Amino acid sequence: MKVLVIGGGAREHALCRSLSLDPDVSELHCAPGNAGIAEVAELHRVDALDGPAVAALAAELGADLVVVGPEAPLVAGVADAVRARGIAAFGPSAEAARLEGSKAFAKDVMAAANVPTARAYVCTTEEEVDEALDAFGAPYVVKDDGLAAGKGVVVTDDLETARRHALACDRVVIEEFLDGPEVSLFAVTDGETVVPLQPAQDFKRAYDADEGPNTGGMGAYSPLPWADPKLVEEVLETVLQPTVDELRRRGTPFSGLLYAGLAITSRGVRVIEFNARFGDPETQVVLARLKTPLSGLLHAAATNALISFPPLRWSDGAAVTVVIASHNYPGTPRTGDPIEGLEEAGQHDKQAYVLHAGTQRNESGEVLSAGGRVLSVTATGPDLAAARTRAYGAASLIRLADSHHRTDIAAKAAGEA
Repeated sequence: MKVLVIGGGAREHALCRSLSLDPDVSELHCAPGNAGIAEVAELHRVDALDGPAVAALAAELGADLVVVGPEAPLVAGVADAVRARGIAAFGPSAEAARLEGSKAFAKDVMAAANVPTARAYVCTTEEEVDEALDAFGAPYVVKDDGLAAGKGVVVTDDLETARRHALACDRVVIEEFLDGPEVSLFAVTDGETVVPLQPAQDFKRAYDADEGPNTGGMGAYSPLPWADPKLVEEVLETVLQPTVDELRRRGTPFSGLLYAGLAITSRGVRVIEFNARFGDPETQVVLARLKTPLSGLLHAAATNALISFPPLRWSDGAAVTVVIASHNYPGTPRTGDPIEGLEEAGQHDKQAYVLHAGTQRNESGEVLSAGGRVLSVTATGPDLAAARTRAYGAASLIRLADSHHRTDIAAKAAGEA
């Protein structure tokens, strides 16, 4: 199978790494990719938001499968353009991707499918914003209705901060605060059959002890030793399958990766948000544990063949990812700094490896920082404590000026905090 992956972050590096280890993959391509992905796939220049250009590249390469990684190309209809050329695409249509592209649309789908979620108001005026904030009280949860690269959500006790964020959005969703731990659960679907993956937990705040501003994610781990063993089954029955069924009923079937961000509240499981693609950094730890070859699973979803796909196989161990971020992230990050120690980190332990996010090579071959989240150091082990030790051991060998990372990823779950 010839596979083309669209995107250039750590999520895409994780996808490419798994595909590169897949015996069924004969050629692996990525566009635009990054410095790390270049080691496992052939890179191509393309505007990831240009559907016809992506489809033309896929046709030129003779690709059997195109995997669209980020949300923006999905919302822009890139998967539709690829399918229109007769090439299998893993990723929902632009219409179905509205599940992530519009928080208000997602709330409407959940209401119709009777999916448990937070009560919410969709606001477009200052008066509606003030009424909604007053109705729910603190902590305030304010979400930009559209895509915001994981940074469109503000959770705060400060009314003015909440109000300022709400008024900066054209359309905003204000909802009740959900107590309890958060869980990310991915599911692969062909629009009818839904195959859940293993749950993970990510860390949204920039600094230790959940301090600082929201980010796209500073680390993750899987499995969740504290979670109810029946959690995946419950979420499949009450959230994932009803949502897929409702979208099919509307004539906009969802095929690809459905990501449910969940809160395990005192009143039961509630959906915080849906995403229409693999999440970052949770993908890094989920794929680290997946033993089933990835290409067959994604191709089955893209060709409506999941119903006959064999049950997924998983490792019994654990995985931990630590994100190394550039100076000032999640504000405007400093870029262009040399990254040293990558080779040592990659050779530190057979069970640890470095996935690139915001990186690029200069003309002399040096790897430089090129974004906010720069690297995802991922490690596996027989348990979370061992995976943590390996991940942080490898991370300690990487040198990037004024970078920062959290030191408490998976610490509590591993019994170390």
